[in-house]
Amino acid sequence: MGRRLTLILGGARSGKSRFAEQLAAEAGCEVLYVATAEAMDDEMERRIAAHRTNRAAEWRTLEAPRYAGRAIEGEPDASIVLVDCLTLLANNTFGAEAPDSRQAREQGEKTLTEEVDALLHACAASTGWWILVSNEVGLGLVPPYPLGRSYRDALGRANQRLAAAADDVLFMIAGIPLALKGRIG
Repeated sequence: MGRRLTLILGGARSGKSRFAEQLAAEAGCEVLYVATAEAMDDEMERRIAAHRTNRAAEWRTLEAPRYAGRAIEGEPDASIVLVDCLTLLANNTFGAEAPDSRQAREQGEKTLTEEVDALLHACAASTGWWILVSNEVGLGLVPPYPLGRSYRDALGRANQRLAAAADDVLFMIAGIPLALKGRIG
């Protein structure tokens, strides 16, 4: 298959995760599923449980809510590495600092940059197909508070870096993939 990086972007409930999982399943290869979500409340626990139920039983799962790139490097190489999702990884880096302050926002941005660096490093060292899922948060409302704006801006910059490095960039709208760069599948 060879090393390849596909970035799948879209809004909330656009079908990003479902499509990423479909691509991985159709390839018929060994999959390492990297889950970045943390169950901080009942709703998130239900969402995580639904994702687990939908995921192929034979896939290896790596729970990595932080330091995902380093965690992946510690795993045996897989034909496909599916990271779902960068949005929650970013949330986890920003959520690590509290309360909202300039220092916390700057640390969140720095930590997210380090997370992206580590993911790109791990991807470059891999021989497999990487599928990264992330939300496009720049199309919505401007958050009314500084932490939200910092998060949106940092995730937007992270998505830009990943898109520049990617072979394929897909944008999901209502469950339909659009190729912005490269190919679909």
